[in-house]
Amino acid sequence: MYSVFLRRAAEIALATKQKQGLCQVAMITTAAEEQRTQFEALNVTVPNPFVYHVELNRPKKLNAMHNTMWIEIGKCFTELGNDPDCRVIVLSGAGKVFSAGIDLADAAQLGTKLGEHEDVARRCKILHDTIKLYQDAMTSLEKCPKPVISAVHNACIGGAVDLITAADIRYCTNDAWFQVKEVDTGLAADVGTLQRLPRVIGSESLVRELVFTARKMMASEAKECGFVSKVYDGKDSMLKGAIEVATDIAAKSPVAVQVAKRSILYSRDHSVQEGLDHIRLWNMTMVQSEDFMNAAVAQATKSNPPTFSKL
Repeated sequence: MYSVFLRRAAEIALATKQKQGLCQVAMITTAAEEQRTQFEALNVTVPNPFVYHVELNRPKKLNAMHNTMWIEIGKCFTELGNDPDCRVIVLSGAGKVFSAGIDLADAAQLGTKLGEHEDVARRCKILHDTIKLYQDAMTSLEKCPKPVISAVHNACIGGAVDLITAADIRYCTNDAWFQVKEVDTGLAADVGTLQRLPRVIGSESLVRELVFTARKMMASEAKECGFVSKVYDGKDSMLKGAIEVATDIAAKSPVAVQVAKRSILYSRDHSVQEGLDHIRLWNMTMVQSEDFMNAAVAQATKSNPPTFSKL
């Protein structure tokens, strides 16, 4: 049976050889990129084929997260999630720090809107919709089927912690520090940290300590508890390392990588059996993909890894 499979796989590989050749990336800039939204608070570049670099781009404001940035984060990751030229995303911050968290001056404008209404129901509607907008922006990193690598340097405060907990992989520099600061402002975090951080770290005790005290967690502790997987000496080396990892992932089958992300996230929120059922339903289709056939032939014949078509 295995020999029949290999023969069939070889036939498919031969039939798609010319098409694969046409899929070689000759230019990074494409018509799709030219049509992509131009952002005010984000800077989007393409350092390598299929690798996109999204920077929080308000360096003079320490990348504080104002309403425009929240909206653009959601829009950006939704767009990249649907872009076949994008397979992996690196997220970082421009300037001196990753992000100082929510822009309090911008948040004050919300108070002005609330002041326009005396009725509690109408005030609550404004707050509900605003919080939902910010929650959806953070969740857009998870809903994006492409892996997201966050690269943090220096301060990562409040809303910025919400942001990176929704990423797939987290790296930081040795001067990085993290702070769930909301209790210091008389507020419980409400856009993702309380829901995701316990699952990321795995220690309810540490999470509650960080949340209740609003103390800083330095890079060494973040690495020790598993919040980040690598610590670099500086921002340049971190970005270089993050882009190298992203480039490695981008060379893999986009079918395999994207289905793997879907399965990991689904299994996180469901039982083991439900997770097994979920991946079985996906793979009964995906195992018939040319990606699996081509990769299997390459490994069986000890050939170079195939070049995978866009997805």
